[in-house]
Amino acid sequence: MPTVPDGVQMLVAAIDEAFDRRSWHGTTLRGSLRGLGPARLAWRPATTRRNIWEIAVHAAYWKYAVWRRLTGERRGRFPLPGSNWFERPDPAGMRAWADDLALLTTMHGQLREAVAGLQPGALGRRTGGVTTAALVRGIAAHDLYHAGQIQLLKRLMPR
Repeated sequence: MPTVPDGVQMLVAAIDEAFDRRSWHGTTLRGSLRGLGPARLAWRPATTRRNIWEIAVHAAYWKYAVWRRLTGERRGRFPLPGSNWFERPDPAGMRAWADDLALLTTMHGQLREAVAGLQPGALGRRTGGVTTAALVRGIAAHDLYHAGQIQLLKRLMPR
């Protein structure tokens, strides 16, 4: 396995620590989803608000979107029809949830592989108005934002 350059290594560590690796900040996106059943996945604080399941699939979509920008891949390869937000079943079925959780994990792995394959010179390249490094840092921040949102939703749920 080739040595990963330091700047790239830091970006890989950032997306991993936001998604599923131990870090000082607390709960990761993947950790925030652990142990949730159908009622908690589908619960909404109001009829016009997103549920946890929808947030998880949204995160999967944006991992795909960043991967696409990094690789130059064309649109249309995300496994679900649509973009950004995906209405999920209410009440949720555990088989469908397992499929969507697997999708999130797959999209993270695909993104991670693309980031690990970046050359140091690519980090300053601009794509869509931001540098490649900023794009990758942004997807890590996106995971952490939604991890916090999920943690808050869990606390707001009626017991």
